[in-house]
Amino acid sequence: MKRFFMLLLSLTLVAGIFAGCSSNNSSGDDKENSGDQVTLNFFQFKVEIADQLAEMIKEFEAEHPNIKIKLETVGGGADYGAALKAKFASGEEPDIFNNGGFKELELWKEKLADLSEEPWAEHVLPIGKVPMTDPEDGKLYGMPVNLEGYGFIYNKDLFEEAGITEPPTTISELKDASEKLKKAGITPFSAGYGEWWVIGQHLLNIPFAQQDDPEAFIAGLYDGSEKIVGNEHFKNFKEVLDTEINFGNSNPLTTDYNTQVTQFASGQTAMLQQGNWTENMIYEVNPDMNMGFLPISISDDADSNRLPVGVPNNWVLNKNSEHLEEAKTFLNWMVSSETGKKYITEEFAFIPAFDNIEPAGLGDLGQSILEYSKNEQTIPWTWFMWPDGANKEFAASIQEYAAGKIDYDTLLERFQSSWDNLK
Repeated sequence: MKRFFMLLLSLTLVAGIFAGCSSNNSSGDDKENSGDQVTLNFFQFKVEIADQLAEMIKEFEAEHPNIKIKLETVGGGADYGAALKAKFASGEEPDIFNNGGFKELELWKEKLADLSEEPWAEHVLPIGKVPMTDPEDGKLYGMPVNLEGYGFIYNKDLFEEAGITEPPTTISELKDASEKLKKAGITPFSAGYGEWWVIGQHLLNIPFAQQDDPEAFIAGLYDGSEKIVGNEHFKNFKEVLDTEINFGNSNPLTTDYNTQVTQFASGQTAMLQQGNWTENMIYEVNPDMNMGFLPISISDDADSNRLPVGVPNNWVLNKNSEHLEEAKTFLNWMVSSETGKKYITEEFAFIPAFDNIEPAGLGDLGQSILEYSKNEQTIPWTWFMWPDGANKEFAASIQEYAAGKIDYDTLLERFQSSWDNLK
């Protein structure tokens, strides 16, 4: 009898062990198949769509209950690049973030997932692939956010009030228009010189992009065969810089992005050096704003009547993310689902960089960019090809010039020194 109980006990223990193993294995399988909720950290810089992006994420989460997205936006007057580096340095690496391409792609490539085989990749417009395609391996490492353009946004009603019947397309015409606006008691420009990217990136892009061959010129700056000092387009840049400063709002050096846009949107100024990303902000202040784009002309050459148009930035994925597949699902949903497409065109007011998304719901600024693009009146965005940190040094020098601390020859020498020291 004792032997019988011992045998029974042994069988019970063995059965328990097998049951435990079966339970553990089943638990693992159940966890894998149950779609346990994961959280994606989304770190982005486009403040002007932050609210709309948050609403779009809610719709995505409703369709994908196992994926939650934590959105964090750093942009506008804040330094997104520095904030992103701080995130990675602290170990809080985001799953989804922004990258400008070209030099930025080179800087961050070791962190980026290859997106070449994603289903949306075949629909990216040719211009949209250029910034994030690595010239060495030919792979695509980012999804274009959209197409954007910038220039001088102008209030058509205020121009009419000042007796300006034709939009200026040259620097001489821009000066004449500014004089007429001033005589009519209207401040011509809202100048946001407190923001480094407004002046050291967007504005200074003009003399780079107006070169006969911008990429060749920039390559020449790197190898020393070209110089900023003595270049004709950089000499001409003085004209537009002086015009904006002399006919601008008071205290431009302390005017930040929000103040700059609000001044224009509320009718305090007639022109704003910004892009179509401000459209939602402007319409929120003045839903009836009648506006369009003027080129940032630096000469009386007919070729100066062009808008800088390009891919402003790209969505990229952290290749070391624990939830890389879920992040890929989100990117694909953004540009393939009807909900995502609607947000891109109607809520974000974006010009899509995909051939499977029809532009819709564009405001005056988006339509203006489309017209310039269709007429092939565009110039490129070149700052992604500049040395890292050059844009901020350029901005600091422009601020000194605007404050009257240095003359224009010194300003050009500063530009050259910054390039040479950072290249």
